[in-house]
Amino acid sequence: MLKKIVGTIWGKMPYLIRRQIIRSSQTAFTVSVAAIIVNDDDQVLLLDHVLRIGLTWGIPGGFIERGEQLEEGLRREIREETGLELENVNILRTRTLDRHIEVLFSATATGEAQVKSREIKAVKWFTDETLPENMSCAHKLIVRKILRSKRKNENN
Repeated sequence: MLKKIVGTIWGKMPYLIRRQIIRSSQTAFTVSVAAIIVNDDDQVLLLDHVLRIGLTWGIPGGFIERGEQLEEGLRREIREETGLELENVNILRTRTLDRHIEVLFSATATGEAQVKSREIKAVKWFTDETLPENMSCAHKLIVRKILRSKRKNENN
């Protein structure tokens, strides 16, 4: 009976009030996007990032802005950091870390990669054999997996 009464009241509430109630009762998350960007020479683009401590080289990406779609935010971050425009963008995986959601994409890019942000010290294309020492093991593993998968698909 109570469920029916609450349902009736809920249904008569204006949409904006219902949305505000839902939003205020939900846990807030930060959301970031990153991309493994591969070129025609089977090289992956990595950035030497000022804000990373120790293991400074890694996959390019950043945080989503309020109201921004995931792919839109990814394209903005890559353009802001490297000047590149992305093509063939596909979601590889998502994962949740405490109150943070991370979305990893694969992509190709057009143009010449350049340092376009004060956050970036260097941009460089690497093969799976030449990945930098000061890069996280997690990033190395996923990069190698993607590059090997790409080569395998090209050979079939």
